[in-house]
Amino acid sequence: MLIAFQILGFELPLWALFLIGIIAAIVAWKFIKFAIKIMLIVIVFFTILMLIDYFNVISGIQNLLLSVI
Repeated sequence: MLIAFQILGFELPLWALFLIGIIAAIVAWKFIKFAIKIMLIVIVFFTILMLIDYFNVISGIQNLLLSVI
């Protein structure tokens, strides 16, 4: 006897539901990994930007450009 669930008028066997669940978990994990990579890139970018501002590199470039003009 196969166990099946009726969803939207279709009978899905239990193994199909497990397969759908595994695929959904894999897709969710890939999305989470992508979001973590993007978050790390943004954190590194803003950290570099803060360090550049802390060492007055931006002000030095502005002064250099203003002295040329």
